[in-house]
Amino acid sequence: MDVILKDQAEKFANELAVQVTTLDDLNGLMRTMMKTALERMLNTEMDVHLQRRGATEPTHTPAPDAAPVATKNRRNGHSKKTVGSDMGEFTLKTPRDRNGTFEPQLIAKGQRRLDGFDEKIRALYAKGMTTRDIQEVVKELYGVDVSPSLVSEITADLDAEVTAWRTRRLDAVWPIVYLDGIVVHVRGENGRVSQHTMYVAIGVNVQGRKELLGLWLSETEGAKFWLSCLTDLKERGVEDMFIVCVDGLSGFPEAIRAAFPQTKVQLCIVHLVRAALKYTTETDSREVATDLKTIYQSATVLEAEEALKKFGTKWDAKYPTVAKQWRAKWADIITLFEFPQAIRKAIYTTNAIESVNSVIRKFTRNRKQYPNAESALKLVYLAIHEASKKWTMPIVGWKAALNHFAIVFEGRLPPHAT
Repeated sequence: MDVILKDQAEKFANELAVQVTTLDDLNGLMRTMMKTALERMLNTEMDVHLQRRGATEPTHTPAPDAAPVATKNRRNGHSKKTVGSDMGEFTLKTPRDRNGTFEPQLIAKGQRRLDGFDEKIRALYAKGMTTRDIQEVVKELYGVDVSPSLVSEITADLDAEVTAWRTRRLDAVWPIVYLDGIVVHVRGENGRVSQHTMYVAIGVNVQGRKELLGLWLSETEGAKFWLSCLTDLKERGVEDMFIVCVDGLSGFPEAIRAAFPQTKVQLCIVHLVRAALKYTTETDSREVATDLKTIYQSATVLEAEEALKKFGTKWDAKYPTVAKQWRAKWADIITLFEFPQAIRKAIYTTNAIESVNSVIRKFTRNRKQYPNAESALKLVYLAIHEASKKWTMPIVGWKAALNHFAIVFEGRLPPHAT
């Protein structure tokens, strides 16, 4: 038997090799095979439906007080509809029943595309491709002509999705939150293209996993607008944030404390070092960076204060601005010393959000500018949505960090967190 089946398979493969010589031939064959398989499964669904519902079903009631008239339900021909797939469009014959009670699950009524096709279009759109780009790629890969209206229909659904996502309810408690902005170019109502700031908020939940909390767009980056972003988070259910990690934007810590008075602020050390090196010569930059490292890598806050004094003694004469800036922001630099090493690694820099910004830049590389604010928000949402599929594991050392949070922020963690 096995030999016979093997011979039949080889014969079938040889026949296909003669018939299929191009990608279009292969797609055509696959469409035919898919159509046959789907129609067979739909017919099986109908068989199960007729068996489950029984031989008879009430179809109508001739009078208010009369009993329903029972009629044997049975097949009643087919209806045709065109369905799109990765390999192109084909016409399916869907079985009908006499009583009209059949609801196919494989391909639901009104469904015009098989699962997976829309996601591929959305993925291409997320990478910054225009409608014309998408048409060309789909045509090249699958030999399928995708109309501009189909692409627009698929991507238009994103408007409602993005709106729902931006207004969704959030968890009440977030142990760590990162806030940062990225510059994008948007065409305004006056037709001019100008720089806008895409405000990005990422939180680490009590399970230690990252989650994008919100996106906002404004023509400038400022502490005042950040306050409105934080207010939006509060209105959507956020009640407490333990530590917020930010860059050195003036007025930022004050805006955070205005919205969340109990929250501790940690300035991004990487941003502070970069800012310091702007004042130093190329010759001294490596040595200055090394001396700054002795400050933020100290074991205790007292050790860090001593290291800052030594830094000032060594460099104040040549670069007085560096130590002066660190002293001015000292209260929001030393937050990290209140926590063990596992938490320090998670909060001393906004690299978690910087990596998201790099994803945004990668996905939007083909978009030198956006036609409007809604387009920018939609595309950046798609880019981060793709990136967040990898956010499946807690950050390193999270259990130890959570136990420390339970002590430092006693009574503020939800009961189920530890």
